[in-house]
Amino acid sequence: MAEPLTRVEFTHLSKVLYPEAGIPKLQVIKYFIRIAPRILPFLAGRPLVLTRYPDGVGGKGFYEKDAPMGTPEWVETWAHYSETADRVVHYLVCNNLDTLLWIANLDALEIHLILAPVGSPENPDLLFIDLDPEPPATTAQAAGIALLIRDRLAAQGVRLSVKTSGKRGFHLVVPLLSGLTYREVRDFVHGMGRDLARENALVASEAPGPSNPGKVFVDYAQNSPGRTMVAPYSLRPTPRATVSAPVTWEEMEKGIKPGDLHIHSVPDREKDPWEGILRHPQGLPGGGRNR
Repeated sequence: MAEPLTRVEFTHLSKVLYPEAGIPKLQVIKYFIRIAPRILPFLAGRPLVLTRYPDGVGGKGFYEKDAPMGTPEWVETWAHYSETADRVVHYLVCNNLDTLLWIANLDALEIHLILAPVGSPENPDLLFIDLDPEPPATTAQAAGIALLIRDRLAAQGVRLSVKTSGKRGFHLVVPLLSGLTYREVRDFVHGMGRDLARENALVASEAPGPSNPGKVFVDYAQNSPGRTMVAPYSLRPTPRATVSAPVTWEEMEKGIKPGDLHIHSVPDREKDPWEGILRHPQGLPGGGRNR
């Protein structure tokens, strides 16, 4: 008898998870199969947090840190004390396709990753800048700020990679050399954001959301223990099943439309703009300390 292609026992494959687009669970699972070679390198070896939508994106989703009851023995977990939760959390770790498909079968449309690996939880290996345009600020304005940050950090010898948030904003990421602390990374991003806010009236570096209407918020606080970033190539709970998709700087310069990057279009993109970036970790100017 032939071996099964996966250890996952799929359920409710006809259930519609994106009602406006008519996308069933089967199509979501097929998306993750196709995108697995691109997403798995960013999930491997780090704690994950899921946002699950058992009733589809029209229903109420929930954020899940702990491995759920019934997690198979072959799914890896990592036990770690969470200060925010004040308890030990058993995080999922996704190192292979079977685990990715099992996560998809949980109706977990969003996969979030913690910025440090399980082997060194106090030392982030990713720097994360979340650019969030607060209306009436636009996606195009957020893209312009992303380009300014790219050029500013390039002048300091730091190479940024960019992805869409899957909604209106953008995520900027730097793979880091080992040894930096969350405090050092957070202070570096905060200092850069403050400098940019002094120079550019469009930028806010301290208070997000309605406190700064018409601003692009440079969020530095995500570079903190236990905070997460939506994984590159994760789906988002939007009507068109958009994706938090890595893009090129050339696309940013031409004017990217995040809504065009969705469950149907992203797997057909010929090149992966983030291919191999984890093989080239970087340090930060001044060792990461805010000067």
